[in-house]
Amino acid sequence: MEKRAVERIPANLSARFFYGNMFYTGTILNLSEKGMFISTRRCLPCESMFVIIIRSESKLMQVVARVKRLAKDNGHYGGMGVELLNATVEYSEFIGGLKENKSFQASV
Repeated sequence: MEKRAVERIPANLSARFFYGNMFYTGTILNLSEKGMFISTRRCLPCESMFVIIIRSESKLMQVVARVKRLAKDNGHYGGMGVELLNATVEYSEFIGGLKENKSFQASV
């Protein structure tokens, strides 16, 4: 089994992503400082670079990502693992907050 350098945090966040002059939608199922998995009906080609827009409370965050792997289920692509290329300070703080909440929930 593959070991990740950074632990992924389970999530259920709506996301939009922009590629080839089109917007697509998906759900972020897990994320970390370095990457995320997006469940979507529209998977992009491996190594594609694109912009992801994430809504957090009343803020919109944008991160640039690259597709690293595609997930196939029953012969259909259902999601993609992506590497983040420019994690902003705002995104890093967002991840830090999720980690704190996860630690708090685990200790309760």
